[in-house]
Amino acid sequence: MPANKQIHLDNRPDGEAAAGNFKLVTAETPALKDNQVLVRHHYMSLDPYMRGRMNDSKSYAQPQPLGQVMQGGTAGEVVESKHPKYAVGDKVVGFGGWQEYSVVDASQPGALKKVDTTQVPLSHYLGAVGMPGVTAWYGLVKIIAPKAGETMVVTAASGAVGSAFGALAKARGCRVVGIAGGPDKCKYVTDELGFDACIDYRQHPDAKSMSAALKEACPNGIDGYFENVGGYIFDAVLLRANAFSRVALCGMIAGYDGQPLPLANPALILINRMKIEGFIVSEHMEVWPEALAELGALVASGKLRPRESVAQGIAAAPEAFLGLLKGKNFGKQLVKLI
Repeated sequence: MPANKQIHLDNRPDGEAAAGNFKLVTAETPALKDNQVLVRHHYMSLDPYMRGRMNDSKSYAQPQPLGQVMQGGTAGEVVESKHPKYAVGDKVVGFGGWQEYSVVDASQPGALKKVDTTQVPLSHYLGAVGMPGVTAWYGLVKIIAPKAGETMVVTAASGAVGSAFGALAKARGCRVVGIAGGPDKCKYVTDELGFDACIDYRQHPDAKSMSAALKEACPNGIDGYFENVGGYIFDAVLLRANAFSRVALCGMIAGYDGQPLPLANPALILINRMKIEGFIVSEHMEVWPEALAELGALVASGKLRPRESVAQGIAAAPEAFLGLLKGKNFGKQLVKLI
């Protein structure tokens, strides 16, 4: 069986995450038992939620165990199978983690999913047509529930979740405003993703300045907000929110290093009778087929053109992940393993 390079969480971060928290190891791949398949990973997904799991503290996901493979989404192909429904060469997505191979019990519901790579590239099944895309879909459709003509705002607009959110909201007749870091990302958001406007948060480093930029970009106020960041940007959005506006609370990456993120003016939630709902997409598996069908069609038709940042080789994963937390990636962050 092939030797399998893996990245383990070696120790927990104290404050900011660092490369020294991770360890590269080589493991033997065990022989397959009945109903198991061996998957050779082509791509590994890097996602912001992984930072929260590195801490041994109360979060929505169980902490990542020390001395074990970092958990995460993978896309690859079956290279050996002892399951009747999976053949060598099948392209699959799963949760194989930060390693080159995984042994999967394919009889477990949801452990592995076959995908069609004729119209959608394999890597997109970890981004636009995968968990990030469904995250955008759930927040927009089930929590914000937009009406045509309403104004939607999303942070991290050039990323895997934000770009899908924009395409889905435009398909529902909304005005869509993104927030992203730097002129290149903002240009991509408006020119290639078709947002109506994009605000560069680096030009607006506090709530007052950001609120003024939002007022200009959202002349009719904000009806729906998809939050990935938290901090002063959330404060600025609350200042521009309309009565009965809705917030889908997906992530608070500004606070992942452990400091709490206070809200400056929570009374605005009451004044505007706002709905704010946090959610975890893996708790809503029932919507995945519907969401993935719409997202796949948007990608195949060219209405959603996702961007990817690809690091090469498993050893590059920790630095690519730390870069993601600082916004160095452009679009979905992946590691290519083959």
